[in-house]
Amino acid sequence: MKKYGKLTAGIIVAWFLAAVIASAMHVFTNGSGRVGVAVGVAASAPILLFGAWYLTSSAFRDFTHSLNPRTLTILQSWRVLGLMFVVLQTYKILPAVFALPAGYGDMVIGATAVLVGTRLANPATRTQFMAWQWLGIADLLTAVGLGTTAAVIDPNGIPMAPLTMLPLSLIPTFLVPLFFVFHLICLAQAKQWKTTTSTRGPELGVPRPAFAK
Repeated sequence: MKKYGKLTAGIIVAWFLAAVIASAMHVFTNGSGRVGVAVGVAASAPILLFGAWYLTSSAFRDFTHSLNPRTLTILQSWRVLGLMFVVLQTYKILPAVFALPAGYGDMVIGATAVLVGTRLANPATRTQFMAWQWLGIADLLTAVGLGTTAAVIDPNGIPMAPLTMLPLSLIPTFLVPLFFVFHLICLAQAKQWKTTTSTRGPELGVPRPAFAK
C-alpha cells in the first residue's frame, strides 16, 4: 500500500505542476474567451485514467479502498471557496449563469463536508452518505456543464475567459477532477460497507465501519 501511496502522491504533484505550466503557457486560452476543448480534456482525462486504473488493477482498487472516507469527504470542505465565483460575478468578471449555481452549489457542499465526514461516513448511515456524494458530483457536473455552455446560453454575456487563465484555470483542470475522484472513491467504499455482529465494537456493541482497521 505504501508503494501506491507514494506513487499516487507523485502523480498528483505532477498533475498539479502540469496544470500550472500549461496554464502559464496559455494552452487553455482561446480567441472566443470560452472554456474550450483543452480545458475539457484536462478536466476529464484524470477521471478517465483513474477509472481505467481502478477497473484494471486489483492492487490499486485495494489501495483506494484503504483510504479514509472521512478524510476524503472532509477535504471537500475546500469547496466553500466557491464564494469566490459569487464575488467575481458581482464584479462582472464571471457570468451569473455559471457563477451563481456553481458558487452556491460548491458552498453548500463545502459547508456540509465536515458534518458528513464525521457523522455519516459509516455503514449505519450509508444511504445518506452516498446521497451526499452524488449531490457533490451533481454540483461538479452542473458547474462544468454551465461553464462550457455559458456562451451559448447567454451569447452577449460576460465571457468565461478568466477560467482559462491562472489562477482560476486550476479549478477546472485540477481541483474539479480531483474532487470528482474523491467522490468516486467514497461511493466505491460505501458500496462495500457491511454491518455485522463480527464488526461490533468491544465495549458498547456499536457497529464499527468495515473500513476501520
